[in-house]
Amino acid sequence: MGLDLIFKIAGIGIIVAVLNPILTKAGRDEQATLVTLAGLILAMLVIAGEVRDLFSTLKSLFG
Repeated sequence: MGLDLIFKIAGIGIIVAVLNPILTKAGRDEQATLVTLAGLILAMLVIAGEVRDLFSTLKSLFG
């Protein structure tokens, strides 16, 4: 867990922040919503992987 995690989440956020207004101005509001939802899901998957590693470390430390 380090700086690369922050960069991964920030990269996802930047991509979503760029695509969302472009799609909204093009009249594709549904796709803009789906891009936002996909970005949220990707960020949660990245965080879930890190939480899984944290719990396995704690289990091996206290188990």
